[in-house]
Amino acid sequence: MHLVTIGYILGVLLMVFSTAILPPLVMAWAYGDGALTAFADAYLLTLGAGFLLWLTTRAVSREVSHRDGFLLVTLFWGVLAVFGALPLYFSGVAPGFSTAFFESMSGLTTTGSTALSGLDDMPHAVRFWRQEMQWLGGMGIIILAVAILPILQIGGMQLYKAEVPGPVKDQKLTPRINETAKALWIIYVGLTVAAALALWLAGMTPFDAVSHSFTAVGTAGFSTHDASIGYFDNPAVEYILTGVMFLGAVNFALHFAFLHGEGLRAYVADPEFRTYAGLLTGLVAVVTVVLLAYQVYPSGEEAFRRAVFQAVSIGTTTGFATADYAAWPSLLPYMLLLSGFFMASAGSTGGGIKAVRFLVMLKQGYRQSYLLIHPHAVAPLKLRGRPVPEAVIQAVWGFFAVYVSTFVILVMVMLALEDGDFLTAAGAVAATLTNIGPGLGEVGPADSFASISAPGKWVLALAMLLGRLELFTFFVLLMPAFWRK
Repeated sequence: MHLVTIGYILGVLLMVFSTAILPPLVMAWAYGDGALTAFADAYLLTLGAGFLLWLTTRAVSREVSHRDGFLLVTLFWGVLAVFGALPLYFSGVAPGFSTAFFESMSGLTTTGSTALSGLDDMPHAVRFWRQEMQWLGGMGIIILAVAILPILQIGGMQLYKAEVPGPVKDQKLTPRINETAKALWIIYVGLTVAAALALWLAGMTPFDAVSHSFTAVGTAGFSTHDASIGYFDNPAVEYILTGVMFLGAVNFALHFAFLHGEGLRAYVADPEFRTYAGLLTGLVAVVTVVLLAYQVYPSGEEAFRRAVFQAVSIGTTTGFATADYAAWPSLLPYMLLLSGFFMASAGSTGGGIKAVRFLVMLKQGYRQSYLLIHPHAVAPLKLRGRPVPEAVIQAVWGFFAVYVSTFVILVMVMLALEDGDFLTAAGAVAATLTNIGPGLGEVGPADSFASISAPGKWVLALAMLLGRLELFTFFVLLMPAFWRK
């Protein structure tokens, strides 16, 4: 374990992260709405801490091992959330550091759960900072760092393996990892710019258009208004955001392939994309039919628009809202929340278990049933026409088992902390572990997480981190074998 090297890299990354505070700092100066000192102090503290770490460790070897990568990624998300919380805490919009840290972790992990209210009256710089953190977290601040670490003579492949979501960690879009990171960010920035322009043309102010393009592409869910997207009451805005969220939850390797000559075939030929699109289409159909049957909205167009927006928003783990879906009839609130566990694609900005794992589990279930009928048959599980190794199948089931166990344990902890309100506890854990954002009960889409106690906020912040790092990146640090030489 190269702890001094890890300290050096953390110092460099903190100095890089401090530059992200400059845009809201300039905005605070331009608007003069009271947040200038908060952002100036946060910038100086973040830059200073990074510089001190770099200064005291700069002479060491910069070799990064596979184990270092796991520790560094986990440490950096925690450290980043601490420094990301400083502007919120210093500005006074968060009533305590627990709330500020919760909000910061929610932003950087693209969860979108918020413990703040009165967003419409907050300084522009604070609102923009929340959106910017989610944009950075969307593709991963580590991936951004990987693109520049080769300049500092630091290898990045170990970080990439630990950070990229999904069951396949070794896939590269281009031969060199720094080129891979740059390719991902070019696509990410391109989608963001296109989304901002479309939202501006649809009627949003430039501030709101840029802010919501950040959180839509990142499938994140923070808004600059308490009423979220419902504030705008604009069908064009809703349809644009629906499309952007849909693309954000698609494996970015498919976007890369689309732009490099494969066209639509890149998507159609991918079994995970077909699963993702099929599940989402089915969910939209069910929600629309139930809303029409219960006559929740006066017209079929509005029922469909509300259904498709909420289904895409929750299924992609974004968390925007145009309606209080927790008050919808029948099974809809639970079905929507459950969809966030399985729909987003690996290699996307979405959270949850990922569609490819869901597909593997479905195929494995079918294969086991087939083998009961034909016990001597040879029935390999295939994706894209190729057999899936048994080790991958076992890893998927292992991940699922750990995911469910973690969910149950966290719900029990929250029940103990929050006076036994099962719906709120389960909804809060589901919303944070899957990085959806809004939950059910007292943390539904019409509410915030402000009612959660300070200890509960720390537990849910851990759930966000676990969901972002897909459990094992964190859990391996708890194994004694990890720390042995």
